[in-house]
Amino acid sequence: MSHADGRIALRVEDLRVHFHTERGPVRAVEGVGFELYAGERLGLVGESGSGKTTTAMALMRLIRTPGRIESGRVQLGDLELLSLSDEQMRQARFARISLIPQGVMNSLNPVMRVGAQIIDTIQAHQEGLTREQLQERVHELLGFVELDPSTAQMYPHELSGGMKQRVGMAISVALRPQVIIADEPTSALDVVVQKRVMDTLFRVQKDLDAAVILVGHDMGLMAQCVDRLGVMYAGRLVEIGPIQQLLEEPQHPYTRLLVSSLPSLERKGVFRGIPGITPSLLDPPPGCPFHPRCPEAIDGCSTQVPELLTVVAGSEKDDTRLQQLAACHLHTGVDA
Repeated sequence: MSHADGRIALRVEDLRVHFHTERGPVRAVEGVGFELYAGERLGLVGESGSGKTTTAMALMRLIRTPGRIESGRVQLGDLELLSLSDEQMRQARFARISLIPQGVMNSLNPVMRVGAQIIDTIQAHQEGLTREQLQERVHELLGFVELDPSTAQMYPHELSGGMKQRVGMAISVALRPQVIIADEPTSALDVVVQKRVMDTLFRVQKDLDAAVILVGHDMGLMAQCVDRLGVMYAGRLVEIGPIQQLLEEPQHPYTRLLVSSLPSLERKGVFRGIPGITPSLLDPPPGCPFHPRCPEAIDGCSTQVPELLTVVAGSEKDDTRLQQLAACHLHTGVDA
């Protein structure tokens, strides 16, 4: 695991992202808030459509029409990202907060050599560098992610999936950002390559003293890689806490069902899915969005949206990194 300290690298408050359609707004992200600590690895997990990738794109201010960031605050050091002008955000993007996008192997320009694509990112933020300085920086970055300098002369189609992933990583850390968002960085890779990619990412994180948000759906991968885990459902953060604590004693019914569905070498039995289907974000159910599928629902669940509250304080009550929070009426005292 990483060596997070008590400094907050990124604070997200009441983030809301809607996609405006002819049938009405699709509430992709609703009131998401969390803190990311310097040097920490925070996972965001959830099934498809839960809002985890939209949250990541909103932090980068990369939401495209018809999507719109409706409200919220994203504090990165002395910068409030949602208040910046487009030009100010362009300067902050990749320099202060960076993204390794989902499907990075498909985001590389197929007709540009790898080195030229890395140089593009550097020159967008740092003017006046000579050709020799740029080439030296490219070779340094490729070595940083364990690629041979000769990779700079190759085209994307000449690279393996793992090599493309590491090229994307080199581009994302070229300007030494404080926060790195990795959106499903191991998708479409075999298990051996997955491990090499993750090892490279976390070595780079340590060298940069950066914080990482790891977005994905693989609970097994999260268990091995992150310090804390946030669980998303229907656009909302329903639980967040230290990874081991959350896996051993999940506090939200959805998290409990997710954890119980994980395969195990110790126990035998039939895999059990979660009954029902995820709700439409165009017309979400009233109250807690999980209540139509929840085996533990009480009357208040269908009328009131639960707040994300501390349910396990941890050994040091002032250290929020040790706290486990859940948005569930089983912990709020709402009448059954």
